[in-house]
Amino acid sequence: MLSTPGLTVRVIACCIVGTAIAHTAIAATPDDACSFLSPAQVSAALGVSVGAGTYVTPAFKKTCTWSATTSGGGTVTLNLQGLELYESGKKTASYGRISATPVSGIGDDAYYLGTDKLASLIVKKGSVAFKVAVYAHVPVEKQQAAERVLAMQVAPQL
Repeated sequence: MLSTPGLTVRVIACCIVGTAIAHTAIAATPDDACSFLSPAQVSAALGVSVGAGTYVTPAFKKTCTWSATTSGGGTVTLNLQGLELYESGKKTASYGRISATPVSGIGDDAYYLGTDKLASLIVKKGSVAFKVAVYAHVPVEKQQAAERVLAMQVAPQL
């Protein structure tokens, strides 16, 4: 087999570029929200036992909901989206009754979107965004703490 230095460099460069493109494509298209968190992870963050995650409809898997197995225990949702989710939340907060509070240490950027009674954590990571929301009759600080724990487990998978 004949080999020239220029050909070898081009082959190596193509392999590196191809690998980078493939990795970007995989990271940019999350489509199964239930695969990002286990019931055990959600139970630990929420402080109550939850069942398996379920989809809104069988065909739409970008939103997963885990529900407590006891009455009044609450639910958790994970919604995977493009960056438009991240941007639209910030625009909504500019209207005044809803606030966007920056959060550091998760993904590329993150913020809590909500009021003094309910908040969701919206995270941007690369070219995707996701929202974690706890719906339970607990103080908003406890909701936010659980959302943060769960977001810190989701973000590294993107």
